[in-house]
Amino acid sequence: MAIERSNLLSMLKLSIRVLIQSSMSLGRTLDSEYPPLQQFFVVLEHCLKHGLKAKKSFIGYNKSVWGPLELVEKLCPESVNIATSARDMPGIKTGLGRGRAWLHLALMQKKVADYMKALLDHKDLLSEFYDSGALMLEDEGSVMVGLLVGLNVIDANLCIKGEDLDSQVAVIDFSLYLKDPASNETPKDDSKMTAILDQKHYIEELNRHLSGTVTDLQAKMDSLEKTNSKLVEELTAATDRINSLREEQEQLKKENETILQRNEKCHVFIFQAVLQDSQAELETYKQTRQGLDEMYNVVWKQYKEEKRIRQELERELELQVGMKQEMEVAMKLLEKDTHEKQDTLAALRLQLDQVKTLNVQMFHKAQNDQSDEDMKAELQGKVDALQKQLTDLDTLRLGLENELRSEREQRQNLQKALQREQDNSTELRTQLQQLQGLHSELQELKQEKQQLQQKCEQQEQALQEMGLHLSQSKLKMEDFKEVNKALKGHAWLKDDEATQCKQCQKEFSISRRKHHCRNCGDIYCNSCSSNELALPSYPRPVRVCDVCHSLLLQRSSSTGS
Repeated sequence: MAIERSNLLSMLKLSIRVLIQSSMSLGRTLDSEYPPLQQFFVVLEHCLKHGLKAKKSFIGYNKSVWGPLELVEKLCPESVNIATSARDMPGIKTGLGRGRAWLHLALMQKKVADYMKALLDHKDLLSEFYDSGALMLEDEGSVMVGLLVGLNVIDANLCIKGEDLDSQVAVIDFSLYLKDPASNETPKDDSKMTAILDQKHYIEELNRHLSGTVTDLQAKMDSLEKTNSKLVEELTAATDRINSLREEQEQLKKENETILQRNEKCHVFIFQAVLQDSQAELETYKQTRQGLDEMYNVVWKQYKEEKRIRQELERELELQVGMKQEMEVAMKLLEKDTHEKQDTLAALRLQLDQVKTLNVQMFHKAQNDQSDEDMKAELQGKVDALQKQLTDLDTLRLGLENELRSEREQRQNLQKALQREQDNSTELRTQLQQLQGLHSELQELKQEKQQLQQKCEQQEQALQEMGLHLSQSKLKMEDFKEVNKALKGHAWLKDDEATQCKQCQKEFSISRRKHHCRNCGDIYCNSCSSNELALPSYPRPVRVCDVCHSLLLQRSSSTGS
């Protein structure tokens, strides 16, 4: 690895020195065909590939310098443009080609040394792409950056588009660096020699490109012969198919005419019937909506009236409940008063019995002792007074019992009134439930109304779709007519019948191939048949000539308008 690094570094020094000396002697802007510049890129590519890890792909193991060079985009913001240009450049498909394009663009920017220095400052990132001992990871990398600084004196104008950067062979040509020290050539001879070498390399490159194109054309010719034989077979089968299709087309024409006539009559009849049905449904919908609105207004008025009556009855019920509670309190007080009076009456009767017993005893004493007559008269007066009090208490007791009887009757009447109010409240609850049922029926009628509206809208949309189908069927008939005209008016021209383009009259050759117009069947070159259009007989856009392209565009614009 150390020997390889020293050899590559020596070759890089030699190539940079030769490039700078030759560019200074020429005194002109270098282009991509300049041999020392090409050899410099080859040597620099070998330096960047030294110790590069191989990445596994579908084809095999591949070494590409595009991976580490792509890191410069993150490290140096000014390199974003060249990275994007190398990535999006047409014709470049591999990472090696993108890396070569990036090096060309960086040299034109005169910032190759700056970008390489930014990479070497982040060797931890480079370790993902290089093995240990690689040139980019050792001290030789810093020396390489110092050598690349001298390239800033070179002006280069490189055309990258059109170059095959993917398949260029990176081989170092040592003939540029081998010189005879005994020969003393003049600068004039050097300029002639450089011109001759430029012409030589240009001719060799051109010859290589031509040999590559010849081999490609030979392979294409072989494939074209195979495809031509297949196309001849397919053409015979297609002609048979065209004949059968023509017969089927004639039958389809007749059937289509009859179907069109039937469809026109049927569509008119269906349209009238659907229109009448939709008008009838619209009228019924309006009538039902009016009836529902009236019913809703009546039900809403009944609901308000019942609600008002219910509120009044609830207020009366609250008053009756209050009166009932007051009556119960009064009844309790009356019962308490009657119990107290009955107790006093019992006590008075007990006293009366005691007085009677005492009177009897005194009477017996009076019979024995007539001196006690005065006491007897006094006791008789007391007995009469007590008898009078007893009669008063009896009359009071009778009055209280009558009052108690009347209070009990009034209580029974209040209980009956309370029962009637409860019955009325249950009736009001049932009426409220009925009102709720009417409200749910009203909601169902509203939903039915919305469904009728949606049905009416769907029928209108169906009418529009029927009209659209009619217009599409007419357009399809016109397409069938155009296909029939194309099949009748044009014939497929064979390849051996045409030796030159029908439009530009140029002879066909290996580089100028034959192409059929899929509309008229004639043979044209690539420049006269580079357009593509969608035809009714093909599922996707196919090649047509310039004349047919303009005619078909005019026809489509007229039918579209």
